[in-house]
Amino acid sequence: MKQQPSQNRKGKKSIVSIIAALVIAAVTYFFNIDLFDEAQVTEGQIPVELVRTIDGDTIKVKYEGEERNIRYLLIDTPEIDHKNPENTEPFAMEATERNDELLKSGNVTIEFDEGDHEDKYGRLLAYIYVDGKSVQQTLLEEGYARVAYVFEPNTKYIDDFNEAASKAKDAKEGVWEKEGYVTNRGFNVDVYDEK
Repeated sequence: MKQQPSQNRKGKKSIVSIIAALVIAAVTYFFNIDLFDEAQVTEGQIPVELVRTIDGDTIKVKYEGEERNIRYLLIDTPEIDHKNPENTEPFAMEATERNDELLKSGNVTIEFDEGDHEDKYGRLLAYIYVDGKSVQQTLLEEGYARVAYVFEPNTKYIDDFNEAASKAKDAKEGVWEKEGYVTNRGFNVDVYDEK
């Protein structure tokens, strides 16, 4: 009879040990996640989950539990006309594909500037990063975008972005390959129709 209580105690100790190990593992797991999030937020970058790439300067992400569209701050890429694809601007598809490629290459984070966090269409306005590297700056450097929609005080990286765009312009890359395509008001597709 003395062996039975001893076996019960051993059984209870095993169950308690397993539960304790699971609790410790869960706490450690969540603690590490929190450390990662806190580190990102202190740098001004907030982790988000990419849902899909809409075009060269707009994406859909999961942010604070909701799916939200984000319009990239300070850049503009050629437009895709989804209703009439023949009206899609030159380099719009290439900019979208490059944007998608960058976003799928690592962990996506966003950073807000000091001004409005949303535009009049309800889209978030943010800087986008993949593994800490600016997607906007890469798109500008590679000639897929122009600097645009510069509204104070959302201008934290304007100097860096202007410098990146200048490199592409000097090299006549992408949107800069045809003189007059990039304008202060957008993209002038007429230069591609001229002979």
